[in-house]
Amino acid sequence: MFGGVDRAFIANVSEAAALAHSRRATLIDFEEGRGNWADVGVNIQVLEPGQPNCRYHSEPVQEDFLVLVGECLVILDGEEVPLRRWDFVHCPAGTEHVFIGAGDGPCAVVMIGSRRAEGVHYPVNELAAAYDASVKTPTDDPEEAYADWRSEPRRRVPNPWPALTARERDGAEPGDPPGAGSRGAAGGAS
Repeated sequence: MFGGVDRAFIANVSEAAALAHSRRATLIDFEEGRGNWADVGVNIQVLEPGQPNCRYHSEPVQEDFLVLVGECLVILDGEEVPLRRWDFVHCPAGTEHVFIGAGDGPCAVVMIGSRRAEGVHYPVNELAAAYDASVKTPTDDPEEAYADWRSEPRRRVPNPWPALTARERDGAEPGDPPGAGSRGAAGGAS
């Protein structure tokens, strides 16, 4: 058994566990019931406009991100950068970052991070603070960084992935009214 997972598996995103929190993104969790993976963490986070995925932080390992649906912002080393579908963000070890939902609807981001080294640093960042995504004093302790968020545990919710991808499949962009898109009710297939 290696890091809680002793076999290969295939999981459908729409069937994975979804865990919501009022102050942060909904987590689509592939590890639930399988233990934590030893080398790499992979999840999808669904952010509503203005909602952060976590606290602004840096880690001693590489992390990578791919926007699948919608729009978001990344605060990357103190600079706010808008992102849209298919934008890829590479964070070498030590890169400070946080993602914030933007646009008119939800955004989904694949988040991949190495687990080969422990440690995290939470610096103060004014841009992140505007979204409740910054600590008030710098810390290396996750318990301290998330103390105010931990008073409300994450809760299981229906997985949001099927609704997000149905709109994309129909050609609608986040923020379009229902039925919009090339294959929507008014558009027909081409």
